[in-house]
Amino acid sequence: METVVASSGVAVDWQLVDYNNYADSVGPMLTTGAMDADIILLPDQDANQTYIKSGLFTALDEHFDEMPNFSRWLDANPVIKAEITAEDGHIYYVPGTNVGKDYQPVLMYNQVWLDKAGMDAPETLDEFVELLRYFKENDMNDNGDASDEIPMSIMAEFLPYMFGPAFGLDLVSGFQADADGNVTYAAADSENYRKYLEFLNGLYQEGLLEVEYNSLDRDQVIERMSNDLTGVGFDFSWAMSMMYSNVLPYYDGTKDTAFIGAAPLSGEHEGYYVGRVELGNMFGVASSSENISLACRFLDYAMSEPCQEMYQWGIEGESYTVDANGNKSYTEQANDNDWLQQLGINPSFVFPAQQSVVSTDALVADWHAECNAWQEQFVIDPWPFIYSTVDESEIINTYMVDIETYVDENAAAFITGTKTMDEFDSYISGLQALNLSEVINVRQNQYKRYLAALQ
Repeated sequence: METVVASSGVAVDWQLVDYNNYADSVGPMLTTGAMDADIILLPDQDANQTYIKSGLFTALDEHFDEMPNFSRWLDANPVIKAEITAEDGHIYYVPGTNVGKDYQPVLMYNQVWLDKAGMDAPETLDEFVELLRYFKENDMNDNGDASDEIPMSIMAEFLPYMFGPAFGLDLVSGFQADADGNVTYAAADSENYRKYLEFLNGLYQEGLLEVEYNSLDRDQVIERMSNDLTGVGFDFSWAMSMMYSNVLPYYDGTKDTAFIGAAPLSGEHEGYYVGRVELGNMFGVASSSENISLACRFLDYAMSEPCQEMYQWGIEGESYTVDANGNKSYTEQANDNDWLQQLGINPSFVFPAQQSVVSTDALVADWHAECNAWQEQFVIDPWPFIYSTVDESEIINTYMVDIETYVDENAAAFITGTKTMDEFDSYISGLQALNLSEVINVRQNQYKRYLAALQ
């Protein structure tokens, strides 16, 4: 399908592939070298440098004289620049990005329940447990039954986000580095990880963490909220007004009747929220292309401010308007998501797009946007994206699946009590027997490389 991207002056012959099957379709083409295109959206992030080492893509930094927008953007984003600098020192891909510190997984409370309890949002683990007990023992939804309240409804995947930091653990990233750059694996911390598991087991034994927590999905959480059965949630912040508050039977659009975000919980360690790696889709210029210079310039055009603005907002007067102060807002027609996406906004995946906090703010309730901006102060960067060498890839691919499975299975066992904490030392020994030390050594070397690239 050929179209002319008017503002770039380039006629583009798009080769369209169903995005749901993109990786399965394009991966084999790249492996066999059968991909005939100038610019390619990678099926993955090439973490093992497979495509780079195969010589499939052009080193873009050798064309930075033709890519002023991209090179300027990299200088303004040194972490991303370090992350996408390959082992050989070159940069091969133009990335799309996700928001890394905004609209991330956060703790949120039913404000109506908090007001009924006469309590503020807890700041510490002890205060949090006190609040859960109150929710469990009282008729918070005023239906005459004090036994149907579920203090909190949390999917198992968010427990590490919610409680790990209070114990000094980034269990979300798994690996973490201290101020001196020493890398450790959070689930192998024999002191703090033990305390984390003991705390969760205590919640489970009291019925404050429900029996079926490990199988709970988002639809079930939302159903409970719609029936006013639960007082605490933890999810991506965008769920706050878009999925949680709006199903409450009494929500009137204000934060006083909403699930409202709060500060992270602290224990012996100060709490924080873990953000996400900002890198999204990767676009590369094929080294076999006969139009390398033009392809580089087109990708650079895609990184220009006018192009990114169009990708995020669409067409002025149709999908958005601008007030006298320069503030943008979506039109009423743009509230129809199907219509909006016909303009190529956000999910079209044809450009290296940078997610916009401002355009997301325009979609959520005003109080929600304000809460997100306030919560950003608590969000830390996760373990960075770092390319692996061939040898590093072999070690990680050989051992990490078994390590992560072992950690997940044992965490569930310790939390539910099918294993007692008397067996914790045995768990640590078993973890080491899975060659964790070799993986940590790899991550240590990678982190040193990342810090060097960050200079």
